[in-house]
Amino acid sequence: MGGEKLESASVVGDRWFTWKTQAGDSLLRERTRELLGHRATLDSSGEPRVDGLQWTDPSLLRKVEEIVGSGARLVRDDSPYRFDVLPLLVATDGAIAAFGHDGRRLRPNVIIGGVNGTSERSWPSQRLHIRNLCIGIRDLRTRCVMTTFDPDTLRQDRRVLRKIVEKFGGKLALNCYLIRGGEIHVSDDVQPVENCEHEGLSGRETYLDRTSFRQQ
Repeated sequence: MGGEKLESASVVGDRWFTWKTQAGDSLLRERTRELLGHRATLDSSGEPRVDGLQWTDPSLLRKVEEIVGSGARLVRDDSPYRFDVLPLLVATDGAIAAFGHDGRRLRPNVIIGGVNGTSERSWPSQRLHIRNLCIGIRDLRTRCVMTTFDPDTLRQDRRVLRKIVEKFGGKLALNCYLIRGGEIHVSDDVQPVENCEHEGLSGRETYLDRTSFRQQ
């Protein structure tokens, strides 16, 4: 689903809630692109809301069933298999600028500002230290068909994915995992380092985004 920008967040992972089919299967991206037209948030108690409605609202469930199919339901899922790849996706403003499209197409959890060009491509195997938070960087994310859909109009432009393949080898933004959780805020200092125990890091800023039912 479409997400929300945040001024601060407690980073603990991604996608604690997920829509399941009647058979209990997770949803396929190609079948559920229309869900991007609905905005997901978490309320103060940590319960999911969609377009301002509680997820149990009958009118909301009807809309989701029209997209997903009869019997679709929202479930809390804390299994290690709830992620597409890894719990966190990190992007940089430099890579988004090189991409040349709305960064929401990449669906990142965290955007790091002040980064030159595509230097993020040299970051795999490093770590990000933000306040007391430590994020490990595994590798570059192989992009899928979801990047071809405009986050506002849902119109599809297959040229977007072709551009990612031709210009970036099909990979853009960083697959990451949580080493040590913590609170982060917009404009916190962050720097890629070899060891997350380094102190006195500075020079870049963070921006936050939740792009599905994401508790960051």
